[in-house]
Amino acid sequence: MTVIAFIVGVLLLVVGLAVSIGLHEIGHLVPAKRFGVRVGRYMIGFGPTLWSRRIGETEYGVKALPLGGYISMAGMYPPSPAEEPGRAPGRFFSAMVQDARTANDETLGGSADGTFYALPVYKRIIIMLGGPFMNFVLAIVLFAIVFSGIGLQTATTTIASVNECVLPAGSTQTTCTSSDPASPAAAAGLLPGDEIVSVDGTAVSTFAEASAIIQASPGRALPIVVERDGQRQSLQVTPMLAERQVQGEGGAVTTAEVGFVGMTATVEYVRQPIWDGPQAALAQTGQVFGIIWQLPVRVWDTAVDLVTGQSRDPNSPLSVVGAGRLAGEVAATDAPILNRVASLLTILGALNIALFVFNLIPLLPLDGGHVVVALWDALKRAWAKLFRRPSPRPVDATRLVPVTFVVVIALAVMGGVLILADIVNPVQLLG
Repeated sequence: MTVIAFIVGVLLLVVGLAVSIGLHEIGHLVPAKRFGVRVGRYMIGFGPTLWSRRIGETEYGVKALPLGGYISMAGMYPPSPAEEPGRAPGRFFSAMVQDARTANDETLGGSADGTFYALPVYKRIIIMLGGPFMNFVLAIVLFAIVFSGIGLQTATTTIASVNECVLPAGSTQTTCTSSDPASPAAAAGLLPGDEIVSVDGTAVSTFAEASAIIQASPGRALPIVVERDGQRQSLQVTPMLAERQVQGEGGAVTTAEVGFVGMTATVEYVRQPIWDGPQAALAQTGQVFGIIWQLPVRVWDTAVDLVTGQSRDPNSPLSVVGAGRLAGEVAATDAPILNRVASLLTILGALNIALFVFNLIPLLPLDGGHVVVALWDALKRAWAKLFRRPSPRPVDATRLVPVTFVVVIALAVMGGVLILADIVNPVQLLG
């Protein structure tokens, strides 16, 4: 692999990730401003500020590490309650709760106007789901570009090459000898450039359809119609029985004895229907939802592989470092540029699906945690209304700061394990 191409691939992923994060935060920012919430800051990244500019009440900026982002809304939580005698939590967590309340009180401005906590529940949910929704939409767009804009590599019915002879499966031999039998395709008179129209009387539209008929018919003469130089010609080919690698229904590749004629197909990009990209994004989203609850176990398995030196499971989770490394390897492969572009867009689309699903986890400080707080607030209000009780004060989510702290530490530990594993024991997807 070339170093320059590898670096370009990594940089492209970093830029794509920064754009994804920026759009995520815009998904929060736009409805927040639409609903009248005061937004103090809109930042992409963490760490030292590289650039910022204030427009109206909001400071927009970019920070050094594009590993996240945030917007700062006024009154994410209600004002601090009066001191509650008799409550004596541990000093450490008590100080954390108080610090969170103090920081929140500074954004209130002495009024509930323009604050997040004072919004109706449905508006708070719209704001918090706006970020993940933007990632999901971006993933759909990226997959649509790959499937319908670029297309999928598909073996067409046009013959690319015809083998002169039949070589044993797994042989390192590259040239034919007099003892090697002629291939059935060559014996039948098939030529590169021929377009297969039908096999054994069955019209075929893909090379896979033609191959299925051939593999199922060893030793039987098959009429085959091809179009050559604008004219249709009828030939006859007799597949021989040979050991070849075949792909099963589950995608597993095995060796089996099948009919074989010795020809390969021309591979072209075939644009898929516009709905295929969104369908692929939805399918991958379902898969991510299915494994997200297994994340701690998968990270543990990755840590075990790291310590024992075993090869990592190709399906193990990746950190940003691992995704960047994979993007670099894709960019540096000896493949057509369109192949590499499609692969990079697919990686970025998968990252956005991961961001979408991950942010829906119902734990603070993730977006899903804020949605749960809003729903709990709605439930309390509905309960009070049902029994004609006074409306309760808004839910004070600062009480959950200790839980938030534990979640952040857990995420940091898992992220650290994955980063270390991606450096020392990376996933081998490209050989």
